[in-house]
Amino acid sequence: MRVLFWVPRFLPSIGGIEVWSSRLMPALQQRGHEFLVLASRTSRQTPEVSSFGSIEVRKLEFEPALVRRDMSEIKKMLLEVGQIKRDFAPDLVHMNTSMGGAYFNLLTRNHHPVPELFTLHFLNQADRLESNSLMVRTLISAKWVAAVSRFMLDEGVRLAPDVSRRSSVVVNGLPWPGMMPGALPVDHPRLLVMGRAVAEKGFDIALAAFDTVRRRRPDARLTVAGSGHAMPELRQQAVDRGVADGVDFLGWIEPSAIPELINRASLVLVPSRWEEPFGLVALEAAQMGRPVVATDVGGLGEVVAHGETGLLVPREDPAAMAEAIVTLLADPERMQAMGQAGRERAATMFAFERMVDAYDALYAQVTAGGPQGRGWSA
Repeated sequence: MRVLFWVPRFLPSIGGIEVWSSRLMPALQQRGHEFLVLASRTSRQTPEVSSFGSIEVRKLEFEPALVRRDMSEIKKMLLEVGQIKRDFAPDLVHMNTSMGGAYFNLLTRNHHPVPELFTLHFLNQADRLESNSLMVRTLISAKWVAAVSRFMLDEGVRLAPDVSRRSSVVVNGLPWPGMMPGALPVDHPRLLVMGRAVAEKGFDIALAAFDTVRRRRPDARLTVAGSGHAMPELRQQAVDRGVADGVDFLGWIEPSAIPELINRASLVLVPSRWEEPFGLVALEAAQMGRPVVATDVGGLGEVVAHGETGLLVPREDPAAMAEAIVTLLADPERMQAMGQAGRERAATMFAFERMVDAYDALYAQVTAGGPQGRGWSA
């Protein structure tokens, strides 16, 4: 099956969808599917055409053109997208964005009409407030909607109630790490927070919690792995709080190095302040047998089983996060049991092959009846 796989960003950009898609497509390729990726171009230095293995990747400036309201550029890209669809002649469009790319997909649906599968990864504030948002139009136009968590499916149904009749939950999965978990460092505990250094991810909350933790456990260290525009403020926060000597800022980490990084941690923190659709970091920690302390937002409660594989704390509450961390550090046996429970849960509920099977089946299901007879047009 030929699949036009549309994502907001693609490698070398790093984020949840980028990691997820870079794992899923090769696995589906092995089952006979052929892909072409369309994504937004993040800078003029990014090539428009590249490859990911044997998969062609096309990047266009979808969002910048819409922000500038550059009608000549928008028209040019509409023609280009239409030509890409006709040339590639996909059997299915797999949408993974409700951002700028979705606009161009919706307006070129008639260039090569095929069914659309939409994976609902996230909602932004505009999606929630505007009844005629691009997200709502994308949900309405899809023949089937696959949400990455029950939380996300409920949110999608709230926006477009008809989705309840043509949707399912397909939880995220990641390939199993190629290394075994090591023993949890308990004598000199190391806390780990990783991902995009942006306000929504709450790294500042982790730093505030660490300030409290270190007063009770002076031997503890915090590792901050990731990059983003909030990093200068985070470094300054560590200095202002007097904990800079206990914090290691590693910057961007190669995805292949993440299991080893987690293996050096005692606890993984997920201090998000926004409603995480799923929580890949929590899953990566579970795969490596690490307990997780996370905020109880969005789909994180579906990945972290409170009291079983980690602890959930209220959003925007550094004191509660610090107390949870100290409580676990004082009970190494409980930490070990939580890590093992998380690893077992990851191997069953969030098995990578289970996710691949689900999308393989959905591809067949969605294309079985040909193009959908409903949708949205401008």
